[in-house]
Amino acid sequence: MKFPQTLSVIAAFLMASCNIQPQKINQQTNTQPTESRSLRGGTPSPIAASVPAQPKSEIKEAKLIAVGDIMMHSTQTRSGYDAKNKTYNFDTFFAPVKSILSTGDWVIGNLETPLAGEDAGGYTGYPLFNAPAQLADATKKAGFNILTTANNHALDRGEKGVIRTIANLSDRKIAAIGTATSAAAADRTFISTKNNISLAKLAYTYGTNGIPIPKGKDYLVSLIDEKKIVKDIAKARKQGADIIAISLHFGDEYQRQPNTQQKQLVENLLKAGADIILGSHPHVVQPYKIFNFPGKNGKTRKAVAIYSMGNFISGQNKKYTDLGVIFQVNLRKTLPEKTTEITSIKTFPTWVHRYTQNNKTNYRVLPLETTVSQKKDALLATSQYPVLSKYLQDMNNHLNSLNSPKKSK
Repeated sequence: MKFPQTLSVIAAFLMASCNIQPQKINQQTNTQPTESRSLRGGTPSPIAASVPAQPKSEIKEAKLIAVGDIMMHSTQTRSGYDAKNKTYNFDTFFAPVKSILSTGDWVIGNLETPLAGEDAGGYTGYPLFNAPAQLADATKKAGFNILTTANNHALDRGEKGVIRTIANLSDRKIAAIGTATSAAAADRTFISTKNNISLAKLAYTYGTNGIPIPKGKDYLVSLIDEKKIVKDIAKARKQGADIIAISLHFGDEYQRQPNTQQKQLVENLLKAGADIILGSHPHVVQPYKIFNFPGKNGKTRKAVAIYSMGNFISGQNKKYTDLGVIFQVNLRKTLPEKTTEITSIKTFPTWVHRYTQNNKTNYRVLPLETTVSQKKDALLATSQYPVLSKYLQDMNNHLNSLNSPKKSK
């Protein structure tokens, strides 16, 4: 039978009837025959079907906001006491800055007092702190969801104080970082994911004011140990952290510049893979610095450290101790590459306003820029605005003093 010849005749007839030129088919690109078959409802070629679709590029963003020391001196505790109802309320402390804090995905502060209950020696200020748990309610309402508890006052009410503080924060769905109730809890890395960006939060302190950690219970308070912190950084990265933020309670009290030890430790930890260092303890603001390290694929990895965020709120009255900063770090993750970077840094200088009302001293944290620009705070005298304006200018210059103008934008 002559099937090959018969098929050739049929093919020639069809091409002639459709006015198709054989030489033109050979000149078409690979996409043209596929497209024409698709339009006619035909089956795509195996080659075209095997090309995988390109993953859609996505940008995810999140915001870390941090403040310094949340202290509770005796005058602050009295300011929130309602003698008639025998209750405490400290919501007014943070109400003026709530609009800034509540925009953060992670809002972090250093809780520099135990919340151990009145039966643990009463509510006291310096030198051995203990505050009502209603302080945690106020931080929660203001937007805080992470409080670091590794500081020199962590053991002011002993082991019981550590455990009760963690419980009081947990009851309010606030993470306590830097102290733990067991070795197993201390070994767990806190990782929180917001908008597809995973943040690992670590916290350590230089010491506990000479109060010894109970023997065999080192897990109660995380102390600064560079080798251990480097291991914790590697562990957090292995567990999938996109960003690693470390709170360090260190430095010299009332000094507005970081000391040599602060600078060296910060640089070592950032080189080891940390992305953000949040300093506390000096009770005054120290500047922040932007670092650039070699990254993957020849790209630069940006990191940042603020050596001290100062007092967010306290009863201290030494120079500069009533000034603090809300420190904001904006983050961006690119998918499908899964690369995460710091895109920008913002600072909002703050001031602790003390005023007399109902025969007692009251406290609140004011955002300096908004307060100065609006000039309509009912509790401020007109004569105070020029002073606050000077505070704002000085703080902005001070905060940016370790960066070139280009880097500090």
